[in-house]
Amino acid sequence: MNELNIKNKNSTIIIVVCMMLSFVCGVGGGYLYSTSSTKVSEQVIKNITRSELVENSISSSVDNVYGATVVVMSYKSDKLISTGSGFVYKKDDKNAYIMTNYHVIDGADAVKVEFNDGNTLIDAKILGGEVYSDIAVLTIDSNKANSVVEIGKSDAVKLADTVFTVGSPMGKEYKGTVTKGILSGKDRLVEVNLTGEASDYYMKVLQIDAAVNPGNSGGPLCDVSGNVIGIISLKIVQNEVEGMGFAIPIEDALNYANRIESGEDIVRPYIGISMVDISEEYYLWQQRITLPDGVDKGVVVIEVANNSPALKAGIKKGDVITKIGDVEFSSLAEFRYELYKYEVGDKVSITYNRGGKINSVEITLGKNS
Repeated sequence: MNELNIKNKNSTIIIVVCMMLSFVCGVGGGYLYSTSSTKVSEQVIKNITRSELVENSISSSVDNVYGATVVVMSYKSDKLISTGSGFVYKKDDKNAYIMTNYHVIDGADAVKVEFNDGNTLIDAKILGGEVYSDIAVLTIDSNKANSVVEIGKSDAVKLADTVFTVGSPMGKEYKGTVTKGILSGKDRLVEVNLTGEASDYYMKVLQIDAAVNPGNSGGPLCDVSGNVIGIISLKIVQNEVEGMGFAIPIEDALNYANRIESGEDIVRPYIGISMVDISEEYYLWQQRITLPDGVDKGVVVIEVANNSPALKAGIKKGDVITKIGDVEFSSLAEFRYELYKYEVGDKVSITYNRGGKINSVEITLGKNS
């Protein structure tokens, strides 16, 4: 019995010793692992360059454009009617030139601007604007603008590249707001309402997921270096849609801005017809127009103006125009987008369906007075 008790006691001692050794090794090992990890982490941090540490920061890029961005306030009869954003894209000895959206200043008889880094309202002159491009140009005294944005290239920016905006969402109170996102799409054709008619035009735009709110219109869209690649114009406003803003590519915007600067009267080509989408069945019934069988694309001619290019070419009420040149279209917005690629005086082929028969005629585009 004693021998058995001793053996059990010895076994207990051995077990306890093993447990103590395991504890010591565990603690020691944990200490060694912790010390080793700390040293490795410190070494990794030491090897990270400053540029890598700040690669997700765009603060220096924002600095490049911030001082050249303004809040735009439009007035009619001394009453504030709208606010938006804008930026100084050019400067000479006399004037600083500010680009914004046409819809920001539409209907205004006076405009004031205020820089993000200032608190003084400055009277601005409306140099001009154009509804379908949605571009307008303002001028202020050159000595009141301290900086000018750098112009980039929208074609150089790739999908998922970082972009940011600077603007005045909800007006002056939030001027200088910066939002960041990615380039979500290029060469998007977005149906828009520019003249009060439903979906009357298409715009070719850049799509972004950076937050865009009322008041951002006219502000710069910038690449990660702070170069302006577009001008914020619109967003989709639907309860189920989030993060879909759009900007006019800077190349297109500058083309119109330069024409406005030069005093050119931007005139869209004209063929002299009133038309509706082929889907407007009730209106077509009211006009006593019956569509040919099998026609499901195009726009329907409702009226032809006197002495117009269309009248001279033989276009009549009830004709369904299906092509401009070689391009087919399905709506009035698409028709107008394709038509406005041409200039006044250009000759263009128009294809139409009359009573089930396909016809083609060449029209010399006129000037819309």
